Amino acid sequence: MPESPFSNAPVLAAERVSKSFGNVPVLFSVSFDIWPGEVHALIGENGAGKSTLMKILSGFHPATSGTIRLDGVVVELPPDGLAEALGIVLIHQELNLAEQMTVEENIFLGRELSQNGFLNRSEMAERVRAMLAEVGLDLSPHTRIADLSIAQKQMVEIVKAMSRNARVLIMDEPTAVLTEAETELFFKQVRRLKDRGTAIIFVSHKLHEVSEIADRVTILRDGQWIATKPTGEFTLDTMAQMMVGRELSDFYPPMNEADFDAEVVLKVRDFATKSVRDISFDLRKGEVLGFSGLIGSGRTDLFEAICGLQERIAGSVSLFGSDVNFKSVDQARDAGIVYLTKDRKEKGLLVEQGMGPNLTLLALPKFTHHFMLDGASELRALQRGIRRFDIRTRDPNIRVSQMSGGNQQKLLLAKVMEADPKIVIIDEPTRGIDVGTKQQIYHFIAALAAEGMSVVVISSEMPEIIGICHRVFVMRSGRITGELTGNAISENEIVRFAAGLNEERANV
Repeated sequence: MPESPFSNAPVLAAERVSKSFGNVPVLFSVSFDIWPGEVHALIGENGAGKSTLMKILSGFHPATSGTIRLDGVVVELPPDGLAEALGIVLIHQELNLAEQMTVEENIFLGRELSQNGFLNRSEMAERVRAMLAEVGLDLSPHTRIADLSIAQKQMVEIVKAMSRNARVLIMDEPTAVLTEAETELFFKQVRRLKDRGTAIIFVSHKLHEVSEIADRVTILRDGQWIATKPTGEFTLDTMAQMMVGRELSDFYPPMNEADFDAEVVLKVRDFATKSVRDISFDLRKGEVLGFSGLIGSGRTDLFEAICGLQERIAGSVSLFGSDVNFKSVDQARDAGIVYLTKDRKEKGLLVEQGMGPNLTLLALPKFTHHFMLDGASELRALQRGIRRFDIRTRDPNIRVSQMSGGNQQKLLLAKVMEADPKIVIIDEPTRGIDVGTKQQIYHFIAALAAEGMSVVVISSEMPEIIGICHRVFVMRSGRITGELTGNAISENEIVRFAAGLNEERANV
């Protein structure tokens, strides 16, 4: 047990907790505790039971068996977020903000300040400005949540939780959509809260962040407790191996040699949208082409416009030798090109639906006859997708919202592959995914390229860009600043182009 200057007992503990959903067990006699002034990381593969345990510890799920203790006393936590009154605050992996309300209104929702019977908006706005400044977020308190980026929404969610003076703050993948600079500001706040005596449970797949911020680490695998140790007793490799139960040799798959004489399947010239300009590049058959750069560099806007999700202002796109100008994803799909969004919960999947409807949605014409869905055909496709992409679920009828992030991402891959594409564009393929599932997805991508499919990978993670791509384009401020091939694909060169330190433009 860690030494704490704030208490001689854990503030919150689970003792031999098990959980089943219907007849499906997901946690098996797991014990876990958190002390005041401690950052305790909880790690494991997608589906290991991390989110379920966190929801039990915050009252959103009742345990099937076992005991919860608060300050050493056995308690039954109130449901539906009411445990916040006891000082237990959960930052959900799925953002929980009211989109049409302002930043100020979200942070004070249910705790509004009043004076003489009226809302004290000036006081609330002043407090919100101070909280936003504290985390380095340059926003007006009066900005609507719907007008923010995903990263800004995540930071507002963090500020909202921090404002509630939590005794126990549970963070489920809080840095998944944050840049390195935003993450460092966030960690400063975590350390400040820790120094105040706040107990912080940190759930993350980013093992280097776990190593940096956590005092202890608990590892779950397949719903079972594997180990709890001080962070210093783990290396990144041992954490990864204990998470997946095997050595992660060959993390990146062997890639076929790039064939630079292969057929050009996609040719983009002088392309422009509201946010990108002068974009030119070629994509060849069987190639994995990477697009790197800082968040906001224009990578997503470029490919959304190519696939008909945003407006093209100038330039040309040639697909398999024919000029195209897609106005919808259906047109792009019918021509053989599909886009796998980075925002799988908001734009990629119907999370309150089952796996079957999600799998067949993009290729729905293939599964309908006379305007009627062929249920048997959909079921065969689902079984095929589960096998091909190793989607792990104990219940094939489960709602997507109850699946782990890694299994959701595999389902999204299976969904786009049902459209039988020749070109696949994958935006942030491993965001919020554990190391074991990352390895699987890298091998899926390599297999697609080996089969002759062309793949574009848009990623903010330089190791995966370097590990799986034949060529890499780097973008900055809406323009391509560099092209890298072979041994030139390195972190140093990508950073230089992304930061604008190399003036030479790629010859494309």
